[in-house]
Amino acid sequence: MIAREELTIATQGRGTYDLSNAVNRVVDSSGIETGMCHAFICHTSASLMLCENADPDVMRDLEAFMSRQVPDGDPMFTHTSEGPDDMSAHVRSILTQSDLNLPVIAGCCALGTWQGIYLWEHRHAAHSRRVIVTVQGD
Repeated sequence: MIAREELTIATQGRGTYDLSNAVNRVVDSSGIETGMCHAFICHTSASLMLCENADPDVMRDLEAFMSRQVPDGDPMFTHTSEGPDDMSAHVRSILTQSDLNLPVIAGCCALGTWQGIYLWEHRHAAHSRRVIVTVQGD
């Protein structure tokens, strides 16, 4: 059995957005008890991540790390048609993930105690992001 749903997430600019409940709703509504859940983001300047969900300092530290590694407006970038965060957002998405594969057990994503599913917006401006969630199994 296969179920598929597209989620639309309105971001308010750079930062992380918890998708755990939305993805688990898709899994729950699929009726699939055992299988795999695949989430794919349809963008090149945002990404998905499985990350610590208890301490907000983790998200701040990840952003601080990424800002140091891939700074906005770096003069080595020539692709800046949408502003100084244009190319840095693309590099950030390549360094992270565009998809996640999660086991489905007992009708929900089998996440660890401190794990959450997040969209990581790499642009400063608000965007509408599409995430396709596919659940496959029995």
